Amino acid sequence: MSTLDLSEGSAREAIEGLRGGGGVVSDPVEVYARAVWSVLVEPGDSEAGVLIAAVGAAAALRVVMAGGGDALDRARSRWMPRLQPSAVAAALDAARRCGARLVVPGDDAWPSRIDDLEAHAPVALWRRGRGTPPDAPAVALVGARAATAYGEGVAVDLAAELAATGAVVISGAAYGIDGACHRGALSTGGGTVAFLAGGVDRPYPRGHEGLLERIATTGAVWSETPCGAAPTKWRFLSRNRLIAAMADAVVVIEAGWRSGSLNTAGHAAMLGRRLGAVPGPITSAASAGCHRVLREFDGVCVTSAADVLEMLGADVPPESAGESPVDGAKTDDTTRLFDALSPRSARSVEDVARRSGLARDDAAVLLGFAELEGRAVRDDDGAWRSVTRGSGRP
Repeated sequence: MSTLDLSEGSAREAIEGLRGGGGVVSDPVEVYARAVWSVLVEPGDSEAGVLIAAVGAAAALRVVMAGGGDALDRARSRWMPRLQPSAVAAALDAARRCGARLVVPGDDAWPSRIDDLEAHAPVALWRRGRGTPPDAPAVALVGARAATAYGEGVAVDLAAELAATGAVVISGAAYGIDGACHRGALSTGGGTVAFLAGGVDRPYPRGHEGLLERIATTGAVWSETPCGAAPTKWRFLSRNRLIAAMADAVVVIEAGWRSGSLNTAGHAAMLGRRLGAVPGPITSAASAGCHRVLREFDGVCVTSAADVLEMLGADVPPESAGESPVDGAKTDDTTRLFDALSPRSARSVEDVARRSGLARDDAAVLLGFAELEGRAVRDDDGAWRSVTRGSGRP
């Protein structure tokens, strides 16, 4: 293994093209050392965090490379196999190729909320995209990959309304609820942020490559793992702490009893973030995790964007406390939806869309809200029927 060069000239050359924006940390050796640390450690490595906080990133690297029998021996045995100059150079080259930026503590672009993680905070972050205003209110909206039409409908609408108020919507870009939240925020031209469990040069899931490109256009795609790093189960779990830390409030929209979203909720609770959940039908296993948040985490019951804005301490316009302006705009579409439903014959989302003349996604969103209001029910096979008001029965 060749020796890592921590001279100022080499450090400046190594990070060339990876920095940008105002107020960036000026010491190239310290910045380069943090990039190296991001290659050496797994997310949330507290031993690295404590050492770097004590002596700085560059001095900490020198301590590790010097070796010697000390309290760091076990940690050193984890880090040294990755201390390959060629591997570090490959990660930095991959970042340049995809247009990623290296962001370190002290930069204007560094999300200061992340510092609440203390020793478990990332040593550096990698970002694709423009970024979002660091002082803007931020809400993490999370939920299950195996989402229902109801869950995705709520996610799209909630994210759209929050983004329209100027709040930044944060999620994890996964299928299901996460993707619906990002799409909802983008639909209003609002800001949204995705945190990945692998490098920002490796869109994951692959089916969301286009969505991640759109997110990077108006917001940002972040990761603490270097470019080229693969998403792993541990990195997904550790990524959740960043989603929670980055936000002022965390809302679980739909989650099963053991959903990974509850891991994010747990981090939010430990960090003192405001925590809420969207209730679902009491018979739905897909919402059992949300009900756990309401019961075990003392979460706020969220039924509208106004509830989330109240969690953030924002002034809620009087009209938001009642019928949402979006609801009024959708009155005609809702009427068309119920014209296409039957209390006796269960119909698929596609059939409802065809009969009503609505786009499939729009029909799915409206069906989700109709289920929440008790005006429609879904059979086990996913088909829908209307419910007669006041009867509680189809």
